[in-house]
Amino acid sequence: MIEILLVDDHQLMVEGTRLIIEQEPDMKVHTEMSSLKALEQIKIQSFNVMLVNLQMSEMDGFELTKKALAIDPNVKILIYSGFEILPHFHSFMESGAVGFVPKTASREQLITAIRCALKQDVVIPITLLKELYQAISPSMCQEAVVKDLTLNEKEKTILKELEKGKTNKVIAQTLYIGQRTLEYNLTNIFNKLGVNSRIEAVLKAKEIGLLSS
Repeated sequence: MIEILLVDDHQLMVEGTRLIIEQEPDMKVHTEMSSLKALEQIKIQSFNVMLVNLQMSEMDGFELTKKALAIDPNVKILIYSGFEILPHFHSFMESGAVGFVPKTASREQLITAIRCALKQDVVIPITLLKELYQAISPSMCQEAVVKDLTLNEKEKTILKELEKGKTNKVIAQTLYIGQRTLEYNLTNIFNKLGVNSRIEAVLKAKEIGLLSS
């Protein structure tokens, strides 16, 4: 039997959620409307999963999660809230919770989240995933690109010559290399930058800071 502790100070939500979950024959729900009593409860009984409301009077769900894990490191805790999690995402990640389930979730989504938590697999609502993607700033993406991108000194020199608008022949003569060698280096530069032309290479290099704008 999967033993679940539901902690929420809204009685109607507690009863409704308990009835939904206990439709599963292998799930048993215990409830607490007090965060402090919930902590006392897990000292005397082991639970497989905890569903913890985010906003509660005695302490919020993140604080309760930390204290509960200090008592029982094996319990899997899901934040169960009607509030948006994105503004609190840093606190959510630090709390030790294994996932987030909105109170608007369907019965199937709630049960799936519980079963995934048991396997330490996390189901993130697609709405949250989209919000997280949109929250990533272009500068963060750019930093990641620059960090992963490595050009050798010859390739950097070629980029600077491209910026000056020189032809392949002139660049080859300037660098004392054959045109085929230059073309080989250009192909490598294009592949690394993910571009298909000299102009695109120069623009991309400026965009990510390899060339001064």
